[in-house]
Amino acid sequence: MKTAVALVSARAARGLDEDMPPLLAALAAAGAHAEIADWDDPEADWARFDAALLRSAWDYTERLPEFLDWIERVDAITTLLNPAPVLRWSADKHYLRDLERLGVPVVATTFVEPGADARETLGEFLEREVCAELVVKPAVGAGSRDTRRHARAASAETLAHVRELLDADRAVLLQPYFEGVDQHGETALIYIDGRFSHAIRKGPLLPLGAPATDGLFAPETITRREPGADERAVADRTLAALPYGQLLYARVDLIRDAAGKPCLLELELAEPSLFFAHEPRAAVQLAAATLAWCAPAKAAAPGGKSTGR
Repeated sequence: MKTAVALVSARAARGLDEDMPPLLAALAAAGAHAEIADWDDPEADWARFDAALLRSAWDYTERLPEFLDWIERVDAITTLLNPAPVLRWSADKHYLRDLERLGVPVVATTFVEPGADARETLGEFLEREVCAELVVKPAVGAGSRDTRRHARAASAETLAHVRELLDADRAVLLQPYFEGVDQHGETALIYIDGRFSHAIRKGPLLPLGAPATDGLFAPETITRREPGADERAVADRTLAALPYGQLLYARVDLIRDAAGKPCLLELELAEPSLFFAHEPRAAVQLAAATLAWCAPAKAAAPGGKSTGR
């Protein structure tokens, strides 16, 4: 019997996930049955799949409690990839605190929690951080939605943005915007089955003072990039610091700080674009690794599920 894999998406993402066609083809070529399923589809029978592979469930950020409930239900009946503890942890950017405590160099981040004095916290951030511009983003977010870049002097506009998010009961991140991002962009390093696969460059996403994107994600300019040795070292160090063991897939997003040193911007472990167009072999590698992760579940008794490697 063929291994059955659900590629988990969302209705709003249908046709937008450029990784989906090559991954479907790679799984079919590997002898698996794969199909796209929306995470919130009430008719989806997750138990008939050997694994549910998160790919483009990009609207979960606006429905996090519902999504976390979905993780619990599906984890009980099939193999989630990445595993449920990883998905829960990575859904909220408070994970940056955990990684900083583990010694990972992260972008300096101040969290503003609902109920906090936004004016006071913003003032403390600006006193502490020497930056001409800053970024305001929600702690639970994806695709740069509700994220904006503000001038340091535009305090009224910045404060209004922070308060808008807090009023919606959303925690907020304040981060310095490094000038070098406009020239060098971000470096995203993709790992499959615990091994480095390839890297891409993301061009700058946030025009100064522009409104946040109203789409599912902000338009991106993507090119292939060979990461520097220092970037590889930070990415390797970040993944090695995690307590979850080897992961099926991961994307480590880095930028260079004011001193030119790479630091972690985001760690994507739930539903990241993996940019197969810039490394076609990566889809084949992910398909093969997915089937290997499914093997314990198929070897178990009917109705059993794997607990991962």
